[in-house]
Amino acid sequence: MDRYGELRSAIRAITPVDEREAQSIRATLDRLDWPANPYDERLKDHHVTASAFVVSARGVILHRHKRLGIWVQPGGHIDYDESAPLAALRETYEETGLPVRHLEPPLLFHVDVHPGPRGHTHYDLRYVLVSPPQEPSPLAGESRQVYWFSFEGAQERCEKSLAPALAKLGQWYAHSDVKDYEP
Repeated sequence: MDRYGELRSAIRAITPVDEREAQSIRATLDRLDWPANPYDERLKDHHVTASAFVVSARGVILHRHKRLGIWVQPGGHIDYDESAPLAALRETYEETGLPVRHLEPPLLFHVDVHPGPRGHTHYDLRYVLVSPPQEPSPLAGESRQVYWFSFEGAQERCEKSLAPALAKLGQWYAHSDVKDYEP
């Protein structure tokens, strides 16, 4: 049985927003075929990570990454025996303090391959999470710069390669029924 079959299906279901995402989808599907756990950052310098586009009636959350100094969505490494959707929840809670949850079923919205710290390459799985429109309160040790942005404002503030995904997210949100969704 293919341990990553459901994940592969979710990745294949994404309509890429641009050529960068199309290449990222192909590379991430390929990464899932490599030997060993694709999530384990200790085994390989190329590993899968998980992050989240957190949405509410206030817009979308971005935080200023404390090591990189860029504005991005919350997320990070997947712990041993943790699924990507659970890692997105955990990392988002740690970095925002917000009570978030997945849509039913979880929505894998975007995939991006990019350089990470220490010469690593991250194959980032980006989920949509919903939150009440309350103020973020990151956990101790996390970046204190976490804010709600309008979708347009987020596109202006974010790391530039993230802007096309945020534009697509804003369009999706405007036509979704998530605005009334209670986490």
